[in-house]
Amino acid sequence: MTRPNINVTPLIDVLLVLLIIFMVVSPLKPSSFHARIPDEPTGPPGEPHPDTLIVTIADDHSLKLNNEAGVGASNETEKLTERLQRVFAERVANGSISNTLGGDTERPFSDKIERTVFIKAPRSLDYGSVARVVDAVKLAGAYPISLQIDGLD
Repeated sequence: MTRPNINVTPLIDVLLVLLIIFMVVSPLKPSSFHARIPDEPTGPPGEPHPDTLIVTIADDHSLKLNNEAGVGASNETEKLTERLQRVFAERVANGSISNTLGGDTERPFSDKIERTVFIKAPRSLDYGSVARVVDAVKLAGAYPISLQIDGLD
């Protein structure tokens, strides 16, 4: 009596077709990687760039934008959001573009302005207050948003 033989040729054909399909569909590795590298400081040490926006949250929950006081409190952030939107609109109107984003040809002009905002808060402040300020800054159109941790008062 003869033993039955399994014909594996159709199985191999199907596997090779599936392999080719997965190779075509799978994403290719990225051809480039865009990184933003900070510029060398031009002014004396400790002096921020003129386009730098720093939102400071005081111990009493009041907010300051750079040296401008009276832009709200951590639980009433509407004034801060409006002020930041005005700053960004002025930068678009003045045509002041960011040094790091100016060479990016894929971005529209309104996205080439400097929108980086640093948030400085004391360590004793609760998380919710800082989160509300981060949300307000994000709502104004800031990107990227950074927390300033060095040189806290």
